This record gives sequence, structure tokens and C-alpha cells, in this order.
Amino acid sequence: MKVSKTGLTLSAMEVWGILRGLETFSQLVYQKEGDYMQYWINKTYVKDYPRFKHRGVLLDTSRHYLSLQTILENLESMANNKLNVFHWHIVDDQSFPFQSKTYPNLTKMGAYDPVTHIYTHEDIATVIEEARLRGIRVIPEFDTPGHTFSWGFGQNHLLTPCYDYKGIFNGLYGPINPILKKNYGFLKNLFKEVLSLFKDKYIHLGGDEVPFDCWLSNIQIQNFMKKNFLNDIKQILSFFERQLLQLISANAKSLNRKTGSIVWQEMFDNDLPKDTIIQVWSGDSYDVERVIKAGYAVIFSTCWYLDYIQYGQDWDKYYLCEQIAHLRLKNESNFYGGEICLWAEYTDDSDILTRMWPRASAAAERLWSDRNVNNIYRAATRIETQRCRMM
Repeated sequence: MKVSKTGLTLSAMEVWGILRGLETFSQLVYQKEGDYMQYWINKTYVKDYPRFKHRGVLLDTSRHYLSLQTILENLESMANNKLNVFHWHIVDDQSFPFQSKTYPNLTKMGAYDPVTHIYTHEDIATVIEEARLRGIRVIPEFDTPGHTFSWGFGQNHLLTPCYDYKGIFNGLYGPINPILKKNYGFLKNLFKEVLSLFKDKYIHLGGDEVPFDCWLSNIQIQNFMKKNFLNDIKQILSFFERQLLQLISANAKSLNRKTGSIVWQEMFDNDLPKDTIIQVWSGDSYDVERVIKAGYAVIFSTCWYLDYIQYGQDWDKYYLCEQIAHLRLKNESNFYGGEICLWAEYTDDSDILTRMWPRASAAAERLWSDRNVNNIYRAATRIETQRCRMM
């Protein structure tokens, strides 16, 4: 980008670069103190590009339902900060707001309100289009086999019955039952609907925090393990994940496209296809290096969990993320980037944007700028100015 007395010239390899360049231009425009009638820009030359290609934000719309307007406002804020992936954690244990036309009872029984607290196919199309106009991809997450309690209200026999130490059903249900064939038929049909709506080349399949105790208590699963010579309950998770990846691949093929998968780091040890992306959320640079050494690509989130709130200034800890600062990878091309995560157990429409911004701006700069741009005192002025600009 060249700014001179005669005008501005902006060039990029693709339209997305032009969008980022226009954002840079908007950040160079200023007003002189005492003169708020005119806008100024200095003569300058800028050559810029992102350090990482995946610069994401995760929003959780299950713990608390977020309005369509809030999601769109957050997309605008992402564009203000040159972030380019919206990771939509759309369903979870607490609610199922995704409107499924294939299985309408999932929404009818699993949403907080089947009319006011759902995302219709039209809503999803709106989010995807508004994101596209801002150079942002939309990747949905349908976390399985755990985090699926709300699914069970609308789909019989989906979840695993849990038993007490005497072998008696205790009234509780655990993760998706991995040994029922009809559950895979259900998942295939559901994910075909999901993939027909979300056009990105990746889908997030979760795989985290699976409570194995329920599976271990279930006599049918115990018998299945004996019959198939399985001696570790984690092998059941591997079995489930293989079936899931196969049906995702089959669905993608039927839609005449290829769809890759992203999973949380718990799935790393389950012999996944090498084109699977691992999202590290509780490990450090050692874990990143271990995953990359095994041949997988990585997205990193550990130090960018914005749902942890403390008194006073805390943007600096997101800026000084030591795990990413210390990375010295032999194959850095497999470190795709990172995601800023805001889980919604204790936040909703009333405060989620103020919890996200400008704290996320600090992480956004780490994901965009060169490793050597790391002076927190200089960053403080930029973060403060960016907050005023966004306000």
C-alpha cells in the first residue's frame, strides 16, 4: 500500500488481501487534537502479510443462546482485527439450537426454545454470507461423542445408559452409544444436512472430555469389548472416531467435495488420518511440537481462553502468550495458527462482546504480526487506540 499526495495505491494477490489492506488503511486515518472536522493520513508505504493463515475466534452458542445480531457484530469486530475464521461451537450438552430439518425433534426437544432460540437454515446462510464478505470462513463444530446430552432428548437410544456397581441402570446417560449401528445411520444423515449448509472444507468434530466411566459401566459395551478383543476403553473412542470419519468422508463424496476434520487434542492418540487438524487447548509448546512431529497440522488455543475473567487489565497475558512466543518448529508450515475461545457458561448477549473485545485484539496481533513484534509497552498504545476505534 502506497499513500502519497496524489492518492492511494493498494495491491494484493487476492481480494482477501485487499480487504486486510483496507483495514490497515482505516487504521492509518486519524484526527488532530482539537480539530475533529478533518481526517488525515500520512504519506507512507506498507508491505504486510499475516504470520499465520488460521486466525480464529470460537463462540459457544449452546451454554447461552446468542442472537444472530450478536454473532454478526462479532464478525464485524473480527474483520476489524484481521481475524479470518469463525469457529461456531453451535451445540453442546446444554442445548441444541441448530435447526435440523432431517431430525426436527433435536431442535424441538433440545433447544432452550424451539422457536426463539434456534438458528434456522436461513440464519446460518446469513452468517456464512456476512462472514464471506469480510474474508472470514465459518467452521461449525458438532462435538461428539461427549458433550451431546441435549441431543438425547430428541433422539431415542442415542446416548449410553449408565449403570451402578451392581449393574443396575442408575437413571443417567453418558456419551453417544458407540456400539449401536443405527446411531451411525443417524449421524450420517445429520452430518449430511450439516455439510450441505456449511460449505467450508473443514468441519470440527470435537472429541474432547469424553466421560469413559459410563461406557465402562455399560454391560453391552463390556461384552462388545470382549468380543472384539479390546482391553482399553479408549479403544472404544478410537472405534467411534473411525466410523465417524468414514461417514463424514462418504457424505462429502456424495456432495461432490472433500471435507477435512478438526478435532480437540484428546483425539491425537487415536490413529487419525494425517490430514486431520489437531486443536491444542490444554497443552504447551511441547505438545504442539509433538503433534507436528507426528505429521499433523495444529491450531493452538491454550493461552487464549477469554472466559477466564480477573480484576483489572488482563489483555497483556494474551499478548505475551509464552507458548507461541517460544515456538521454534522445524516444520512451521504445519502450525496453521490459533483460535481465541470464549465459552459461554457465564456470558450471554448482554456482555459477550465486551468480554471478547479488545482482549481478543491482543491475540489477533500475535497471530498476524511477525514474531519480533512483541514489545508490550508499544502494543499498549495500539490496543488502547484500537478499542477507541472499535467503540
